[in-house]
Amino acid sequence: MKIKLYILLLFTTSLFAQKVTTSIDSTQKKIGAEFKLTLKTEVDQSAKVVFPNPQYIGNLEVIQSYKIDTVKKGSRQELIKKYGLTQFDSGKYFISRLPIMINGKPVFSDSLNVEVKDVVVDTLKQKMYDIKDIAPEKAQSNWWMYVVGLLLLGLFVFGLYRFLINRPKKEKKVVVEYKTPIEKATSLLQQLEQKELWQKGEVKSYYSELTDIARNYIEEEIHIPAMESTTSELIEALKRAAKQKKLKLSNETVVNLEKVLKQADLVKFAKSKPLDFEIEEDKKRIANSIITIHKSIPVVVEKTNELELWNEQQKEKARLEQLRKQKTKKIALITASIVGLIVFVFGFLVITKGFEWTKDRILGNETRELAEGEWILSEYGNPGIKLETPQVLQRLDIKKSRLFKEMQQFSYGKLNDDFYIGLGTFKFKSTTEIDLDKAVDEAITQLEKEGASTIFVKSEDYDTQNGVTGKKAYGTLTVKEDGDSKKMYYEILFFKQNEGLQKVMIAFKDGDKYGKEMIERIFNSVELKTTQ
Repeated sequence: MKIKLYILLLFTTSLFAQKVTTSIDSTQKKIGAEFKLTLKTEVDQSAKVVFPNPQYIGNLEVIQSYKIDTVKKGSRQELIKKYGLTQFDSGKYFISRLPIMINGKPVFSDSLNVEVKDVVVDTLKQKMYDIKDIAPEKAQSNWWMYVVGLLLLGLFVFGLYRFLINRPKKEKKVVVEYKTPIEKATSLLQQLEQKELWQKGEVKSYYSELTDIARNYIEEEIHIPAMESTTSELIEALKRAAKQKKLKLSNETVVNLEKVLKQADLVKFAKSKPLDFEIEEDKKRIANSIITIHKSIPVVVEKTNELELWNEQQKEKARLEQLRKQKTKKIALITASIVGLIVFVFGFLVITKGFEWTKDRILGNETRELAEGEWILSEYGNPGIKLETPQVLQRLDIKKSRLFKEMQQFSYGKLNDDFYIGLGTFKFKSTTEIDLDKAVDEAITQLEKEGASTIFVKSEDYDTQNGVTGKKAYGTLTVKEDGDSKKMYYEILFFKQNEGLQKVMIAFKDGDKYGKEMIERIFNSVELKTTQ
């Protein structure tokens, strides 16, 4: 027996020793380089494996503990765990054995030796430089962290509030009130059947509850001490009550009731085990006995108490009104909590980030979305104008003019929108010299025709990034929007060629910083094509 036990222990030990394999990507590396230590174990899919999570392995620092990789192999699986190790002093180091818990039992990895080598620096060949000054730290915007933190706080407060208002109050156990003993008895019998006690083998509990229902009913309906009486005492008391109260009880009903009560006594005290069909029969006997007793009781017609009925109606109305008020109060509290949370978050962002920043990001700002969106670089018209815009410009249908042999116009939005771009190219039929000052006047006249008023104009020479000279007109104007006046800032660029005119206009709501950023970006991207 001892020899068999020794062989079994030896086999188990060798089995566990083969469960973990140890490897490393290299045994020699330079100072600060990462050694990758790999542990592998193959186990059943139901096995519980816990790898260690050390900060140091020997004198090597664990700089990275990689996630466990799992490879399924039929009914088994291979678990692969990697550690990133490093050391900033040269020398030879020992990687000690690591305990891996497999189904609660430790299994150790193999130990390894590694070497950390110095980095050789040749100061004769390397150029030497002065130590640089400390670079200033770049300010990073962490506004999103505040928003996430506030949202999490809000969710926590809301969840706590919901938990508190929905928490079940510590009240006395609700007792169902039955109007009559027969209603109570039939309801309890149905509940007893739903428990399926005897089907689960709890025959004693089933008979105990079954007879208690019958005894309770008899005690409440006929007013005899059924719960405290033995079976024989109960039957005798029932017979006496039947004579005194003139109950129409048949001898069969009394006998059936007595059979069930005696059967219950045998189950409870003599550990008798009735068959399934006997249990079914006893259940029917009890139900029939209760119904027969109920039918045998003479009906007493009572006069309706009108005052009592009215009082009951008023109580019910008061109860419903109280429920309605409680529901309204809950809704008001929830609404107030949500509104309060929104106001708190909005106020916090206004204090920390400013009103404009908060308004733009929470309430929305069309021009900010345009400025921060993806822009498009396209060429329009002839002579062509190449420029960068937040949206593609749409071609407009325009009537032909006897002055131009070719005329094309494009736009984004309308003049009374928060941001508007208008672009036009014109090729004249004659070779008359083009006057840009006159072109400015005609453009202002056209704005008045389109509904602009109170137009203030300034003009000056303008040079593009590529050195092309033109004219710039700028100022403010007023437009109508839904019956209200809106002040806009505008800039118009004019460029002339031999027989061509190029025009770009941008307008945005006066004082909009995003509009100002976009107009600079668009005009800085303008490239003009020559006439062909």
